[in-house]
Amino acid sequence: MQSTLVPKEGKGSNPKTTLYVGGLEENVNEAILHSAFIPFGDIKDVNIPLDNATGKHRGFGFIEFEDTEDAAAAIDNMHNAELFGRVIRTNYAQPMKIKGGEKGWSHQAVWADADDWYEKHLAEQELEKLDEEERLKAKAAVSEMYTPKDVMRDPMQAAEEALAA
Repeated sequence: MQSTLVPKEGKGSNPKTTLYVGGLEENVNEAILHSAFIPFGDIKDVNIPLDNATGKHRGFGFIEFEDTEDAAAAIDNMHNAELFGRVIRTNYAQPMKIKGGEKGWSHQAVWADADDWYEKHLAEQELEKLDEEERLKAKAAVSEMYTPKDVMRDPMQAAEEALAA
């Protein structure tokens, strides 16, 4: 059997003891998930994240075992098993990735990305300016194409020019 080695990053527990369980039916709760996985060893924690908008879980959960051997046994026995009429997937959980670098957004200065934003803003303004120029050129070309030159001339001016000549 191929070992899934997940490097440990940042805070948290040993990823070799934490399992991801996906494909959960909507009636499955933490107690049911705990009951389904307790035969494989002592469980530290069971967590099923909830969707903030609906208040229901999102179809997956995490189980943390005391020992790595228990977690491996749970994967061997529960991957592609049926729980409440649905086939579940069980794998080692990946460590949480922190957005904004190693320490997260809260450890970055507010102005940390100001230069990038300013350059992007200037580039957008330049593009808008070029688009406006192209639009005006196209409008002038169409206008010139469909407007006869004699119609644009003022009849009075034509008469004055004829008298002056």
